[in-house]
Amino acid sequence: MQRNLAQSLFEHGQVRTTLAKAKDIRPFAEKLITLAKKARSGSQTARRQIHKLLSDRSMIPAEHREAYDLMSDAKRSVHVRQPSAARYRTGQPKGRLAFTGESIVYRLIHTVATRFEDRDGGYTRIIRLPTPRLGDHSAQAVVQLVGQEESPGPVAKAHKTARSRRTDSRYAAAVQAGRKGAKAARASETDAGPAANGREGTGDGA
Repeated sequence: MQRNLAQSLFEHGQVRTTLAKAKDIRPFAEKLITLAKKARSGSQTARRQIHKLLSDRSMIPAEHREAYDLMSDAKRSVHVRQPSAARYRTGQPKGRLAFTGESIVYRLIHTVATRFEDRDGGYTRIIRLPTPRLGDHSAQAVVQLVGQEESPGPVAKAHKTARSRRTDSRYAAAVQAGRKGAKAARASETDAGPAANGREGTGDGA
């Protein structure tokens, strides 16, 4: 779970998940970025630790994702792996290929880590979302790389669904009806009071 979320974070710059998972993935991702900075300095030990913790996979550049999805499995394999079965790393064109896969470890070391060369920590941030997840009602959050923030949408007030609006309308109508009923009851009691007093006064006079 940590590996998958961290890989998605380094690929897209942010990932949406539950609040509990966001708090769990944050220190793991920041540790990997620290190791990537050491790997850029030439530490082979740090590079091996990255492969051990994160593993590796190929990802397709966003601008070529649609073309990749339309390919057969055989053609996809050609764009992801070299004839020697090694993964392509940089995502750049190779020979007759318009694009190739990019290694997630290569992205981490050569793209993500370079943005934090002058930063000693705090590479990520967590934004809690107001809308809970459907099904289990778990709190949701967005984990983002600092410096590549994108608005996760409105976070001050949750967007109401059609069902929520209907429920609010029924509740408001019930409250209004209750207030009208209470007001009518008070009015009837007020009207009945003077009439009753008048009848009592007539009886005493007789």
